[in-house]
Amino acid sequence: MTSLGLERSPYLDWGLASVTLAGQSESGDACVVKAIETGLLLGVVDGLGHGAEAAVAAQRAVASLAHCESDSVIVQLRQCHVALRGTRGVVMCLAALNVKDNTMAWIAVGNVEGVLARADLRSSRPMEAVVQRNGVVGERLPTLHASMTSIARGDLLVFTTDGIRREFRRGLTAGPRPQELADRILAEHQKETDDALVLAAEYRGAGGRRA
Repeated sequence: MTSLGLERSPYLDWGLASVTLAGQSESGDACVVKAIETGLLLGVVDGLGHGAEAAVAAQRAVASLAHCESDSVIVQLRQCHVALRGTRGVVMCLAALNVKDNTMAWIAVGNVEGVLARADLRSSRPMEAVVQRNGVVGERLPTLHASMTSIARGDLLVFTTDGIRREFRRGLTAGPRPQELADRILAEHQKETDDALVLAAEYRGAGGRRA
């Protein structure tokens, strides 16, 4: 697995769980947790297929994210698209958290999941999912539109690659420790036909991590 940054932050408590497809020496899945000017960038990258070529594509996407100076998820995706030409390509989901005004911009290209479970169950939308747009970064980009939403202390974000079954969403609520949740989702919903990765994160806001 290739990862970028994976920085610890007072604004976020996160956990990561992943597995490489049996018989393969490299994973085509990767993730990012990176400090940006407005707060944090996080998300997942899934190289098409599996094995060495998928890993090369994921590694190149991670390198592009590392060098991009923009906080815009759309700019990040477009830069990755250019960097990945000639590779197998990737699908990916990115979220930019603005810790100054407690908002999030997120976007997904391809079959990667992003789910927000709100700590406040009285919310009119206790769970939201990122809009998935068909395409492959490095081959064909759809029209890019990032969705904006508010995010509050205690809200839970979960990102998964295609190696995790979508049923992980059922009963998902804020509360469990992110590492415990990531491990559980991987154990219970991993497919046996692909690499798999789960990134779970609890937003702490300006107050920092809970005790």
